[in-house]
Parts: sequence; C-alpha cells; structure tokens
Amino acid sequence: MLPQIKDILFATDLSANADNALRQALGLAQAHNAKVHVLHVTEPLSQDAVVTLQMFMQDEASRTKAIKDRHASVKKLLKDNQQAFVNSLNEDEKHAYDAVSSVELVDGHAAETILRRAKELGCQLIVMGTHEHGTGHTFIGTVVKRVLRRSPVPTLVVPNPA
Repeated sequence: MLPQIKDILFATDLSANADNALRQALGLAQAHNAKVHVLHVTEPLSQDAVVTLQMFMQDEASRTKAIKDRHASVKKLLKDNQQAFVNSLNEDEKHAYDAVSSVELVDGHAAETILRRAKELGCQLIVMGTHEHGTGHTFIGTVVKRVLRRSPVPTLVVPNPA
C-alpha cells in the first residue's frame, strides 16, 4: 500500500528560508489534500540567562513576568510571521493557506519537541528549511540533523534558494 499523507508538521525557526519551506509544505498539502500544522519551538532559557535574571531581577514575580513576556513576544512574532507570509501570496495562492489547521508555539528543546508533536499529531511528514544554501551537512543546522537522525517519519529538508 502506498503511503498516505494526511498531516504535515511544518517546523519553522522563523528564519529567512522558512517561507520557502512553508510553500513546499502547502504545495504537498494541496497535492495530498492534507492538513499542515505549523510549529515553532522556543528553547528554554540557558542557565546563564537564568542566573542573569536572578542577579538583575531579585523579585520572583518580576522574573516570572519577564519569562511570560518573552513567550508572548515570540508568540506575536510567530503570528506576524504567518500573516506576512499570507500577505506575500498572490490571490491564486492564498487559498493554499487554508490547509493550515494549527499554528502553535511550544517551549522546549527543538528537535525533541518537533519529533514529539509529529507523533502526537499523527503526522506522516515533517517539513523543515535549512539556514544557508549548500549541499553538505554543515549547512542544514543542528536541529535539522537531530530530527533527521531520529525521525520515524519522512522528513523533507528544503534548501535555501538564495
């Protein structure tokens, strides 16, 4: 039996190549009548950042607020990024974005979170973009390498056309 693609996880790092990778995900979704789940993962604060917060923000409530503000800021950035993407589509392409069934921001370690969400959502394909144009592993980034090594489902890595 040939594989059926019904759910695609598009993992975005909000980099310059993310729009190109999302176009690929939407094209595949359109061809397979599939849904696209957009995911951005925010890495946890490093120990150095936590120590810095503790040094400069003695009040626990202020530190908690700063962390919540960080999350809200990234969430707004993700929303603005998706809106800018939709605005960049020509009128004939805008309907393709209807395949996007969810856009979410999750705190965690990127590769592990991408793999976990792909499993939880029952995705048959993961789509990610590279950072720079090139053919070697040097160009694809640490997160993409980790996902490729451990993913039980096919993963499409979209190169940067620049």
